[in-house]
Amino acid sequence: MVSLAASWLLVSRLERLAERARFSEAWLGLVAALAADAPEITSAVTALARGQESVGAGVVTGSNVFNLAALLGLAAVVAGRVAFHRRVVLLGGIPGVWVAAACLLTVTGVLPPAAGLVLAALALLPYTALLGMRRSRMERLRLPRGWTAWLVAAVHEEETELREAIHPRAGTWPDAAAAVALVTVVAASITMERAATALGHRYAVADIVIGAVVLAVVTSLPNVVSAVYLARRGRGAAVLSTALNSNAINVTAGLLIPASLIGLGSPTGQDVLVAAWYAGLTMLALALAYHGSGLGRLPGAVIIGGYLAFIAALAVTVDEHAVRPVAAAVPAAAAAVGGTVLLAWPAGRARVAASRGPWRRKSLLPGWSVGRLWTLTLILCSLIAACDAASGPHLVLIGLLAVGPCCALLTARWALTAAASCYAVALSVVLGVPDQIFATVTQYAFVAAVAVVAATATAGAAVLQRRRP
Repeated sequence: MVSLAASWLLVSRLERLAERARFSEAWLGLVAALAADAPEITSAVTALARGQESVGAGVVTGSNVFNLAALLGLAAVVAGRVAFHRRVVLLGGIPGVWVAAACLLTVTGVLPPAAGLVLAALALLPYTALLGMRRSRMERLRLPRGWTAWLVAAVHEEETELREAIHPRAGTWPDAAAAVALVTVVAASITMERAATALGHRYAVADIVIGAVVLAVVTSLPNVVSAVYLARRGRGAAVLSTALNSNAINVTAGLLIPASLIGLGSPTGQDVLVAAWYAGLTMLALALAYHGSGLGRLPGAVIIGGYLAFIAALAVTVDEHAVRPVAAAVPAAAAAVGGTVLLAWPAGRARVAASRGPWRRKSLLPGWSVGRLWTLTLILCSLIAACDAASGPHLVLIGLLAVGPCCALLTARWALTAAASCYAVALSVVLGVPDQIFATVTQYAFVAAVAVVAATATAGAAVLQRRRP
């Protein structure tokens, strides 16, 4: 409670001081996100400094997974719909995915923390500089005219919502109380981290659960309240900006910078599992937001379901003291299939238009409609997967899943082909478990073959769709 109260005071005072310094609205949003992330960052740094690498990494990646479920999923469910323009999704989504990838590569040990920090900075520094530019300065950038117009429109739309959502008065000398609030947040966060770790050790709770679930949820509550409030007021761009900026700041300030100074330790399977869920759920949430130009209750529920699947996968791995392939793959595949179905389903006005005829249009296969052929695609992939799973390691049929994207290509619709391709690739990953080839060179070869066919089919469908009415 002390941490939450001090965080609120810190956010409000820093916003006023930033207004006094004439920061842009987008930079005001970054300052607010940084202040609200103070508990997560402090808890993570404290854990890393005490040699609790799983707790420290878990706080950052676990709170980022929770942020996606609460700030985007819960906000969409509560508000009914949170609308974003696709420009805003791309503006914040590209650096968001980039930072998530840098985090995953660092946690898995592929990159040292310093290299991961440099990789994240390659996206965050230009993004932050762009948000701080005035419109006149942005229009003078030496970029193609279309790119400049796109950037101006995207930043302007985000700043318009932030101007109405964050409108502090200019700060005065009493707002220097932000320093006291910051000290209070740091002290309270250190106490929370030490208390949670001590209680966890006393009752034999795994470090990854303490960091990725308990501390992650508790320290993220200020952001949740802010996101639901903004969503209820229809400030979609502000909600998305809060979620993505908060996650990027968590990774950079709470993990990569301290890990570059004091090290991250050897990667564990559970740490990698949490980081992988963070990256995967980030891409799923952004894909749903871009597809529907926002998030409704159903996509929001799918994101929340993804978080619950993450908790289930983590609980199983902790119970078994190891990351078994089935525990890691099955919950992820369930969330991926749900997201794929929603991505394939027409959104908004397209849904109304689809009900009037596009699904009944002729495909490239004589006598078959688009809807009928796409349904056949999903059935074929499901049947192949069922036969493969039933036969176990005696008969490996993963390669036959390439039939799915090839069949979907005949719809001449790139979105349907991409959805069927994602379904086929997800099945090829999951089927490695009953085939007993999970995470082996054999499975990698099969998955790569299906993915290449899927990408080629999707590109071909895009070309065909442009040539057909």
